[in-house]
Amino acid sequence: MRVVIPDLIIIMKISNLLHQQNHRAFLKWAGGKGRLMTEINQILPRDKTCLIEPFVGAGSVFLNTHFERYVLFDINPDLIHLFNLIKQDAEEYIRTTQSYFEHPKSNTEAFYYHQRNQFNCSRDLFERAVLFLYLNRFGYNGLCRYNLRNEFNVPFGRFKKIYFPEKELRYFAEKAQRAEFKCGDFSEAFKFADTQSVIYCDPPYAPLDQATNFTGYAGNKFTLTHQTKLAEVARHTAQRLNITVIISNHDTPFTRQIYQGAQITPLKVQRFISQNTGQRSCVKELLAIF
Repeated sequence: MRVVIPDLIIIMKISNLLHQQNHRAFLKWAGGKGRLMTEINQILPRDKTCLIEPFVGAGSVFLNTHFERYVLFDINPDLIHLFNLIKQDAEEYIRTTQSYFEHPKSNTEAFYYHQRNQFNCSRDLFERAVLFLYLNRFGYNGLCRYNLRNEFNVPFGRFKKIYFPEKELRYFAEKAQRAEFKCGDFSEAFKFADTQSVIYCDPPYAPLDQATNFTGYAGNKFTLTHQTKLAEVARHTAQRLNITVIISNHDTPFTRQIYQGAQITPLKVQRFISQNTGQRSCVKELLAIF
């Protein structure tokens, strides 16, 4: 009997399609990069072994790239504690968190605000991690916002249906075994870079209106001064180690100025720009490649 060997090109195409599968983050996240992964993967070098992200957020880039190892930073301690707990024991985390989603009153305003208050009062890392996901999925528009007292203050989301991201949690837990999750600012993350690294930065975006001087995140302010410092550190690190450093941001005169010397790839991203979810707009963004 004749054995037919599949065409190598077909095998390669199937392999490429599998690698291009988009894995959703288990967290909702304003400004997540899930829709831009095709463009980002086209730019990321394939000859490096480690991806460093100083602003990991929900982890869409981490989940949809293929490196041997990852060093993932964020300044939000709740986020990093959550990721490390899932990495260590996904089963217990999923079981406990799912019970909040299945509670008869889970999708009610009173239950949500009770859990938000409990989160803000709690010092137990496991409880905070469980409630963080509940608040993220039931809160307004996937926001992560804290007031000046470092209290989570996102309002109730009023969703008709709520999805428990069990599949996404399990995939994250599996891939997290190749990652280190660290809490710190971007300058700390850059210290982990070596010649086998590539660095992707997705900072809080510079405002479209430069009269607005900061973006609040995790109880901190990411100012225009921080934007400029990030650009300087990226430029210096890329030159010193001869590696690629990529930054996402709004495409404005300000960002064009601070990213001088970088290769600029303009993007148009369709997203909500107001509380009216019926109003979408193509917002100009860019990838600066040092």
